[in-house]
Amino acid sequence: MKRKILLTFANLFLFIGLINAQTGILKGNVTDKLYEEPLIGASVVVKGTTNGTISNIDGTYQLENIEAGTYTIVASFIGYSKVEKEVTIIADQEITLDFDLSADLIGLDQVTVTGVVNQKSNIESSVALTTLKPKFVEVFGAATTAELFKAIPGIRSESSGGEGNANIAVRGIPIASGGSKFLQIHEDGLPVMQFGDISFGNADIFLRSDRTIGRIEAIKGGSASTFASNSPAGIINFISKNGAVEGGSIGMTMGLDYKSHRTDFEYGAPIGNGFRFHVGGFFREGEGPRNPGYTGNSGGQIKANITKEFEKGYVRLYFKVLDDKSIAYMPMPVKVTGTKGDPKYKSIPGYSITGSSLQSPNFMHVLSVDANGNSRTSNIGDGMHPVSKVVGGEFSFDIGEGWQLKEKFRYANNHGSFVAPFPAQIGNANDIAESIAGAGYSLSYANGANAGVALNDSQIGNLNNNGLLMRTILFDVDMNDLGNFTNDFYLSKSFDNVDFTAGYYKAQQKIGMTWLWQTFLTDISSDGPRLMNIASADNSYYSSNGLIAHGVPFWGNCCTRGYDMTYDIDAVYANVGIEVTDQLNIEGSVRYDMGDVTGHYLSNYQAPVDVDNNGSITPVEESVTVLDNANPMPVDYDYNYVSYSLGANYKINDDQAVYTRYSKGGRANADRLLYSPFITPEGGTVDGLDADEIKQFELGYKYKSPSLAVIVTGFYTDISEQNEEFGKIINKEFTTYGAEFEGIYQKSNFNVAFGATYTHAEIDKSLNADEKGNTPRRVPDLLYNITPSYDFNKGKTSIGFSLIGTTKVYAQDDNGIVLPGYAYVNAYASQNITKGLSIRANINNLFNTIGFTEMEGDSFVENTTNYMRARPITGRASTLSITYTF
Repeated sequence: MKRKILLTFANLFLFIGLINAQTGILKGNVTDKLYEEPLIGASVVVKGTTNGTISNIDGTYQLENIEAGTYTIVASFIGYSKVEKEVTIIADQEITLDFDLSADLIGLDQVTVTGVVNQKSNIESSVALTTLKPKFVEVFGAATTAELFKAIPGIRSESSGGEGNANIAVRGIPIASGGSKFLQIHEDGLPVMQFGDISFGNADIFLRSDRTIGRIEAIKGGSASTFASNSPAGIINFISKNGAVEGGSIGMTMGLDYKSHRTDFEYGAPIGNGFRFHVGGFFREGEGPRNPGYTGNSGGQIKANITKEFEKGYVRLYFKVLDDKSIAYMPMPVKVTGTKGDPKYKSIPGYSITGSSLQSPNFMHVLSVDANGNSRTSNIGDGMHPVSKVVGGEFSFDIGEGWQLKEKFRYANNHGSFVAPFPAQIGNANDIAESIAGAGYSLSYANGANAGVALNDSQIGNLNNNGLLMRTILFDVDMNDLGNFTNDFYLSKSFDNVDFTAGYYKAQQKIGMTWLWQTFLTDISSDGPRLMNIASADNSYYSSNGLIAHGVPFWGNCCTRGYDMTYDIDAVYANVGIEVTDQLNIEGSVRYDMGDVTGHYLSNYQAPVDVDNNGSITPVEESVTVLDNANPMPVDYDYNYVSYSLGANYKINDDQAVYTRYSKGGRANADRLLYSPFITPEGGTVDGLDADEIKQFELGYKYKSPSLAVIVTGFYTDISEQNEEFGKIINKEFTTYGAEFEGIYQKSNFNVAFGATYTHAEIDKSLNADEKGNTPRRVPDLLYNITPSYDFNKGKTSIGFSLIGTTKVYAQDDNGIVLPGYAYVNAYASQNITKGLSIRANINNLFNTIGFTEMEGDSFVENTTNYMRARPITGRASTLSITYTF
């Protein structure tokens, strides 16, 4: 009996030994082919199995317990083209297999996650997608998140407004008002705002780019219209790092020619048992590149996420807290001579186009009335002040029999303020003063070094060298509630060569705003506008500390407003992808959006109010614009629209593909419908005006090689838009067509990225019949950028620059005066001091180029001196950064 037991155990151990003897070990190195340096965190997987690992800090990997046989091993890394190699595993032996990965220059081997549900590599997708990686973001040298959008071919970003408040459009689609009406900005796959053009609450105001971003994806046109609500022209998606690879960085950036200091940090790592995390953020203080004389930029953000991987899926939770003040730059006074077709723009004496601002330490604290007619104070130093607290998550699971379940949700508590001076009128001091106080007026400086000094016209000229005054409107907006919630749930299943997806999207957007604008009188000075007091000859009218009206009578008191709106959004969508052959795939998708809009908005009236609570009513308090809370105007309407998209991609070979797509997408209008004829007295909308429409056709070609990658896309677009802007009613139709070109060339240590968009745009219909056939305002024939860089000593030393340019545009739809084309240069140089430690210098607008992104509709008389209001790009601004990566 004992002998039988011993024989049994012996046979068992022999069997186990035989099993072990049938397995082998695979190990090797993963390196960057160009720089011959190890790649940390590269994925190495036995194709068709779950047996995989990632390379360590030395770039080495090891796979164990591989049964004897022949396998395909796949090595991949973000930003590199994957490599597949065949290997034969021999029992009880170690086999060495090394991988040299080449940079995927334009991301064609990368899997698309933005704007699609059936994920494929970009060369297999019938969409135009651009990927910006962290290294390119550094090379491009954008000073703000808004300027970074200029690196994306097809995207027009008027980024001269500061950290946010950019006007963003796609492929020549006009910007009839402001913001990004037809484009959605996403964080980790869900929208920052459900509407990209909320007045003074643009999505980019609540977004900051920092070192927590793993990459930025932008889809132009294509399936964006069916992937998300209100995004028929495209999506820009900021995708966060998630700790898949251990490591982090800490960096400090300081201004060299302006006062600024910023600290960035981030770290992430796997922490065992399928968990990994990432955390990071920034904090900054400084004046900003235009010196306002005070700390104009102050604040920061912190972000974190944690991921748990399971055998058949994963769960990820994240949060973000943003609290950041930044200066909002408005159009500025500028001197213009010449003709409408060839105007000459110059700085007004005593005021620099590239360096001055409308902010001033003498124009900071403002007394006004709140939404209930009570006294309040606001601080111009708050500028754009978004406060955003975000929690969200996503999970994805294989639930069996080929079904995949995915869920994403995001809740954002958003509020803040937007305070910025806006020049409503610029002109000769005597003309403006007489229009306010009549003949025989008296002027004096309200505060500062010249406070109380009585002036006449000639004396003004002596003090600020230009003899001009400015009627200044203070944009003073309380963003009471811009909170939103988004939930996106879908199921997908593969049937042989068919992929099917169906989903349900639920969202809510709050838009609660109070506009409490006022009018001031200032001079025009490089020290910042200085407040002026004015009085009539008989002293029956006089201003108070530069305030000439509680309200905006110059614009017909259009802009004391209050509204509290809720937009409930429901959408159902479906997508079918068919792999017809190994080379050809087609895809179709449809989306049905439904909205329920409720709330109210307030008109205003004039009344005497003792704003300063001194017991008497002064002349500027005799007619104060206050909100009519007693008579709220209702808003209660529904909307719906259908979007669809059909595309096909033909993969010529592993390196080339052609694609085509036709799409129709809708975009519901939001708060810009208010205070317009588009809203009925009962709170409904005029038929057909609750949502706008875009129809697009695309035809593209994609090519990649180890040294050159190119994407070329031709497009044709029809646009229908309704809008309102400070009492101006917009109801127009446009057509645009053109081509978008994107490429990267790399030879040894030299790399150059380039992009260009040619557009022909035309107004087909307008309430002003004279505009038919004109070119829409601010749409250039050509946008372009080129970014060459050169690395020395295996990438340890690097220099480069970005040339960013645009051809001329018309300032307004009447095609009167032109804004000239311009090109400016951002330059950089970096040096690795030792392993992980680097120093970098950036110069934004190296040559202090003058350029304008927009101009107000002021009258212009040819061959005379005109004083206009235009928003210029910022002048030269230099920074130095020190970063330690670990």
